[in-house]
Amino acid sequence: MSEENEEKINGLLEKMLDKEQEEPLKYGEHLARIGGPELRQRLIRLMKEGDMEQAFLAGKTLSMMPEEKDKSLDALLEVIHHPANHPHNGGLVSLLDEFDLSQKFVDLFRIYLFGNFKASALAKVHLDYTEFDISPRTLKKAEKHWKHFLHNASHDEAFELKKEEAETILKELEDLLSG
Repeated sequence: MSEENEEKINGLLEKMLDKEQEEPLKYGEHLARIGGPELRQRLIRLMKEGDMEQAFLAGKTLSMMPEEKDKSLDALLEVIHHPANHPHNGGLVSLLDEFDLSQKFVDLFRIYLFGNFKASALAKVHLDYTEFDISPRTLKKAEKHWKHFLHNASHDEAFELKKEEAETILKELEDLLSG
């Protein structure tokens, strides 16, 4: 990367992350147009190490970069699943709309089971409307998370509703795979 390009990227990143900026995503759009593997790595690092607002801005910028979106998606899911982010990761889950989720059934099922209210609701929409590539291995992994949920969740009214919905999802998958 040229020194001039690096200075431009540093300036745009600084403006995007400036808490005083009214429209930080316009700088993210400029960064996305520049693209490149070095910028992608910097944004992934920012997403993993920054606060939730910085993580959201970095994730949104990554979602606008067409090349290597699968690597960005994996990093985004890693940040979403990180236990410290659990209470406030709904904004990050909303970014999943920008990615191909056909291979990510287990991740979405896990977010649905263990996510906060917003994250869980958004994951459920994806579970209902995304066309997934499902294999017996996918079902086995989902069942593993389901068992973990059953043994570790508080058994309140919300649990019963989620239990009913999750059992329906798993049953439909079993029927799909056996038929």
